[in-house]
Amino acid sequence: MDTVGLRFATALAAKDVDAIRGLLADDIDFKALTPRKFWEAADPDAVIDVLLGNWFQPDDHIDALVDVTEDAVEDTGRVGYRLAITTPDGPHTLEQQAYYRTDGDRIGYVRLVCSGYRPVG
Repeated sequence: MDTVGLRFATALAAKDVDAIRGLLADDIDFKALTPRKFWEAADPDAVIDVLLGNWFQPDDHIDALVDVTEDAVEDTGRVGYRLAITTPDGPHTLEQQAYYRTDGDRIGYVRLVCSGYRPVG
């Protein structure tokens, strides 16, 4: 099934700015926790800056979307995804869990937690 959560994970893994922007509401409420920082954003461009300007650097190659799991908690979707990433330091695995709410096909609310880049092996 092609859900908003799966489309988000797929777009992020492809670093597809247009696809990510198309999934986000203009007034998105985005909050996220990574191992070293708490992030907030209130519009699609700010979310994209967090995702692709801070979390995934241009020289970080996302090799594969390894796994995606989805579920729902009443009106809130949950998508978990694992990425295989190669950075200048070598291969890494990263996992994120996102809880989101939509208005139609656009995400208006996200709470996300990230494992951080974990070295393979």
